[in-house]
Amino acid sequence: MQRRKVLLRVITLLTAAFIVTITGMGVFMALYINEKNENNKLEGELAAMAEIVRTQEAVEVFNTYEPQPEQPDTAQTQDAPGADQTLPEQDAPDMGGPEQIEEALKQRMKELVMGEDGSPLRMLRSFFPENLIYYDEEEYVFSPVLDAVAKHALIPENFVETEDGEMQYVENGAVTSHKGIDVSKYQGEIDWPAVKADGVEYAFIRLGLRGYESGKLVLDEFFEQNIRGANASGVKAGVYFFTQAVTEEEAREEAAFVIENLAGYEVPYPVVFDVEMIVGANGRANNLTMQERTDITIAFCEAVKAAGYTPMIYGNVKCFTRLLDMTRLEDYEKWYAFYDNYMYMPYLVSCWQYTEKGQVDGIKGNVDMNISYKTW
Repeated sequence: MQRRKVLLRVITLLTAAFIVTITGMGVFMALYINEKNENNKLEGELAAMAEIVRTQEAVEVFNTYEPQPEQPDTAQTQDAPGADQTLPEQDAPDMGGPEQIEEALKQRMKELVMGEDGSPLRMLRSFFPENLIYYDEEEYVFSPVLDAVAKHALIPENFVETEDGEMQYVENGAVTSHKGIDVSKYQGEIDWPAVKADGVEYAFIRLGLRGYESGKLVLDEFFEQNIRGANASGVKAGVYFFTQAVTEEEAREEAAFVIENLAGYEVPYPVVFDVEMIVGANGRANNLTMQERTDITIAFCEAVKAAGYTPMIYGNVKCFTRLLDMTRLEDYEKWYAFYDNYMYMPYLVSCWQYTEKGQVDGIKGNVDMNISYKTW
């Protein structure tokens, strides 16, 4: 009887131990599965961050957090636009654990956004150089940089902003860019000799426009006064026309209007076709397709070329990505509008309008400022 009680007690203890063991294993398995899920989630987050930081600039930033005996081969990240920009596995830098990577990424984003000239757009442009990025209609637009369109060879570090806020392009210590302005009736009376004395080499003068509602061709009321003043003072003149043509025939009509009004004046600089959309109103040309707008642009430019002038196209990032088919416009000069202290445009352009708030002797108030990389 006594032995039975002992055996029963032993069986009870073994059963309890078994239950405890099974329960412990269950808890362990649950913790293991949870840990595995957390690891998988973390791996996914790291993969997403790795995709963001695949540009050369981000890799260089992270290298500063984990110094390496030798720097990785940065040429691996400088392929053609749109190509995968990853380091070979054996050369990948040790960027530390996930916390270090996340902290480095946050720090870099903070620097780009909170810097003196920072903005969310500038941050995005830094991380995605294979796209032209801009904000339009309450969304960020990513337009792939087209391989088929010619690129410029300008070096970002060669752009210099003077104490007066003027942009210059400097090579080997010499300024190789050319200072210019563009004007219309909104500048009023201009003292052109004073403009010339302030170092302005050329001016794009608004010749006229087509009404965005009426469709009428209108001569800028200060055009004749401005072009005479520029010619007399030695400021080289170009002209621009704001189009609202909706057909190729209307584009040729606009070109004929421009050519007629240039008779008797010296116009060595380009005749410019301004293809911007009307913002905040329903412009008659706002609903053109890319093909239609490109056909219209070519019609104007060819008519100008046939008359012996140099045609040029004026636009901003949106114009050169969404409105026009740049692969069809390689034969024409480009004038690019982008208001900042860096030129955000990979395509070949001849002139950059970098501010609308410039100051020049001889002009009261603000004036658009430009630099060109060539002369005509």
